[in-house]
Amino acid sequence: MLQRYSAALRRFMYGRCGADQLNVFLLITAVVLNVVSLILTRLGAVCAVIGMVVNLLAYGVLIWYLFRFFSRNLEKRILENRRFLTWKSRVTDRQNRYYRCPNCKQTVRVPWGRGKICIKCPKCSEKFIRKS
Repeated sequence: MLQRYSAALRRFMYGRCGADQLNVFLLITAVVLNVVSLILTRLGAVCAVIGMVVNLLAYGVLIWYLFRFFSRNLEKRILENRRFLTWKSRVTDRQNRYYRCPNCKQTVRVPWGRGKICIKCPKCSEKFIRKS
């Protein structure tokens, strides 16, 4: 009987997005926001209102998670996940800074902590000065 339910669940999830890195991040964010809202609602009247707003935000994130989890539009979900991973790698990269070229909008990576430097865009050869 358990195998039958397992097969039915596999058939239902076939062609759906499921859990990727963005969905894991959304689920953890929803749980953390829910815990914060629980703590805020116990502190007082003003904090209770803020806690209710945070709770609504947590449910919004959870609905977004469920939408992505059961979505059949795999191309868009893969693109969203790729953008999230790019953003995450930039946020966690402590050795480099990222700037956009003012001329062609190309992203340029420079080493962190070098002071004011002249950056030359590899695409259009535009030079601009930024603090790294």
